[in-house]
Amino acid sequence: MKKKMLLLNTTVLLGLGGVLSTPTYASTIQDMESQKSQIQNQRQDVQSNIKAASDELTRLQAEQDQMKAQLERLTIAEEENNKKAQKTEADIKETSKQVEQLEKEIKLLQEKLEKRNDILKDRARSLQESGGNVEYLQVLLGSSSFGDFVDRALAVSTIVDADRGILKETKNMQDELKTKQADVKSKLASLEDMKAELDEMTVQLAAQKKQKDALAKELKDKEAKNEELKASLQAKDSSLANEQSTLEQNIKDQKAAEEAARKAARKAAEQAAKEAAKKAAEQAQKAAAAPAEKADSSSAKAEAPKASSNDVAPTSAPAPKASNVVTVGNRWIGNSAYVFGGGRSQSDISHGLFDCSSFVHWAYSQVGVNLGPLGSVSTETLKHAGTQVSSSQMQPGDLVFFDTYKKDGHVGIYVGGGKFIGAQSSTGVAIANMSSGYWKQKFNGRVVRI
Repeated sequence: MKKKMLLLNTTVLLGLGGVLSTPTYASTIQDMESQKSQIQNQRQDVQSNIKAASDELTRLQAEQDQMKAQLERLTIAEEENNKKAQKTEADIKETSKQVEQLEKEIKLLQEKLEKRNDILKDRARSLQESGGNVEYLQVLLGSSSFGDFVDRALAVSTIVDADRGILKETKNMQDELKTKQADVKSKLASLEDMKAELDEMTVQLAAQKKQKDALAKELKDKEAKNEELKASLQAKDSSLANEQSTLEQNIKDQKAAEEAARKAARKAAEQAAKEAAKKAAEQAQKAAAAPAEKADSSSAKAEAPKASSNDVAPTSAPAPKASNVVTVGNRWIGNSAYVFGGGRSQSDISHGLFDCSSFVHWAYSQVGVNLGPLGSVSTETLKHAGTQVSSSQMQPGDLVFFDTYKKDGHVGIYVGGGKFIGAQSSTGVAIANMSSGYWKQKFNGRVVRI
C-alpha cells in the first residue's frame, strides 16, 4: 500500500512539475535580457562620448572666453596707441611749423644783419676818412663772415658805444634763435622716433589682432562641430533609451504572462493534487493508518558586525614659494597688451596694459624694489638705476637693453638661457629669445644689475 501511495504522489508531483515548467518563456526573456544588456552597453559608450563632448565644449568655452578678454585688451591698446600716434603726428606738424617760422625769422634777421653790416662798414670808412680808430677799421674789413665780424667787433675796446649796442643786440638775437632752432629740431627728431615706433607697433598689433580673430573663428567652428556631434550622440542615446524602454516593457509583459501561466498551472496542479489526495485518503482508510512525521526546521540569524571608521587627519599643503622678479610677470603672459606710455596708472596695470619700462618697474615693485617714480620711468631712467655689468656676466634678474627705434629703446628682464621677459609691442608681456633672430640683432650689450 505504501508503495502505491508513493507512486501516486510521485506521479502527481511530476505532473505538477511538467505544468509549471515554461521553457519557451524563459528562452524569450533571456534573449530580451541579453539584448537589453547590449543596448545598455551601447548607451554607456554613447553617454561617455556625450560627456567627452561636453567636457570639450567647456574647455573650448573657457579658451574662447580667455581669447575674447585678450581681444578686448588688444582693442583698447590699439585705440590708445592710435590716439598717441595721432597726437604725435599733430605735434610733429606743429613743431615743423615752428621750425619753418624760426627759419623765416632767422633769414629775415640775417638780411637785417647784412644791412647793418653795410651800415657799419660805411661808418668805418667814414671813420677812416676822418682819421678815426684804425683797430676798429681793421676788424670790420678783415672779418671772414658776418658772424665773425660781430664777434671780433665786440672785442674792440674803442668801438663806438652806439655801434656796440647794435652789435650786442644782434648777437643776442642770433644766439637765441639758434638755440630755439636747435631745441625745436631736437624735439622734432624725438617725435619722429616716437612716430616710427608707433607706426611699427600699430602694424604689429593689427597683425596680432588678425591672428587672434582667426583663432577665435577656429574655436567657434570647433565649438559648432562639437555641438553638432553632441546633438547627434544625444539623439542616438534617446533612440537607444526608447529601445531599452520598449524591451523593458516587453520583458515586463512577458514576465506577467509567465506569472499568469504559472498561477493557472499551480491552480490546476493543486486541484489535481486534491483529487489525488482524496482518492488516496479513501484507500488509506482501508489500510492501517501510518503516523505522519513532521520535521521542524530552524534557521539561525547572524548579527552583522558593526563597521568602525577612523577619522584621518587632513594634511596641509606646503606653502607656495615666493615669486621673484624673473617669474612674477608670468601671470601677464597671454593676458596683456602693449600700450606706448601705458602701465603708469592702477587702471592700466589692472587691465594688463604696459610698455617695456613700466612692466620692468611693476615687476621689481612686486619683490619690494622701488625703481623711482612710476610716472616718469623710462628706458633712460632704468639704464641708470643700477650697476653696469658685462654681458658675459649676465644673470637672471638683470636688465637688458635693445636698440629698436632709438638707442636703448627697449628694456626687459633676463630670465636665463638666452631669454628675457618684457612687454613687447607685438605680443604684450612675453618671454623672448635674445640669443638668435630679431632680439639678438637689437641687443646692444647694455646690462644693468639692480
